[in-house]
Amino acid sequence: MPGLIEPLTGRELQVLAIFAAGTPNHAIAGELFITVDTVKKHVSHVLGKLSAANRTEAVAAHATWACSPSTVPGPDPVAPWW
Repeated sequence: MPGLIEPLTGRELQVLAIFAAGTPNHAIAGELFITVDTVKKHVSHVLGKLSAANRTEAVAAHATWACSPSTVPGPDPVAPWW
């Protein structure tokens, strides 16, 4: 995907999956047992790595990238992170 500097970490993928549902930072922090500041840092990293201006763009960009046959190894593409 153009603009993908490096792959998302496992924790960044978790945060992305949770904020894709519209969950606010404080609820993400509670669910993952991390601070709100840490959630904000993960969100910032996700936005930067996906070259997204906001959460909606990040979710759309990741869904497009994750479903692209060229990004999935092997003959059978797997479902995206959700």
